Amino acid sequence: MMTDLPGIVVTGASGRMGQMLIRMIGDSDKMKLVGALERPGHDWVGRDVGEAMGGSAVGVLVEDDPLEAFARAQAVVDFTSPAATVEFAGLAAQARAVHVIGTTGLAPEDLEAIKHAAHHAVIVRAGNMSLGVNLLVQLTKRVAAALDEEFDIEVVEAHHNRKVDAPSGTALMLGEAAAEGRGVSLDDVSDRGRDGITGARKKGDIGFSAIRGGDVVGEHDVIFAGPGERLVLRHLASDRSLFARGALRAALWGQDKAPGEYDMIDVLGLND
Repeated sequence: MMTDLPGIVVTGASGRMGQMLIRMIGDSDKMKLVGALERPGHDWVGRDVGEAMGGSAVGVLVEDDPLEAFARAQAVVDFTSPAATVEFAGLAAQARAVHVIGTTGLAPEDLEAIKHAAHHAVIVRAGNMSLGVNLLVQLTKRVAAALDEEFDIEVVEAHHNRKVDAPSGTALMLGEAAAEGRGVSLDDVSDRGRDGITGARKKGDIGFSAIRGGDVVGEHDVIFAGPGERLVLRHLASDRSLFARGALRAALWGQDKAPGEYDMIDVLGLND
């Protein structure tokens, strides 16, 4: 019976998300862990991942060769770095494994490489894997479409002090949704840096502010500020496990899909 379960490889096994994913897979009756990856030279490589995490052995050794691990996987769940994710996308496509990407900070050239890989396999990529955030994305698009440029749009996000990219992937998802609702390109209206004498706010711009501190899991506000009133759409994440649950849901969802690039809106059936 166990052999019929989809096999999952977790990249960045020693990270907070990696360890959470491994624990969730171990507790699931819908999937099994078939690989745990770390970068070459990492002190976990060669050890049983369960023992490396401080628990009992699970029968899966931490590896540093993605090609070998992906060859026996039905899905790869990846919260790592842009350079690693681009490499993994090509290798997962070769293995025809579903590649679930939660990595943020991807540059345009990274996204192009991922798009190319999606010609050959299923890729589910999202800046945020939570149900609530993806509902917020849809709401943001609809509100932006309903309100004209008399309403200024600001995206404010807060995260823990170890986050390395800004604005967050979720903030950019929300900005993209607002721009799409208004029928404009975010690249043309994005305002990400204000310091000194900046002049008045440009009408139609979508502004971003990033807060970093403590152990904040993730907070996002989309503010529509108009004459005499403000509308604020907000999502607060209090537990990082919601991202892991969403990623594993995507890994299962992708098993019977045609090659292509999908997002959590597709996984959750919110496209309508």
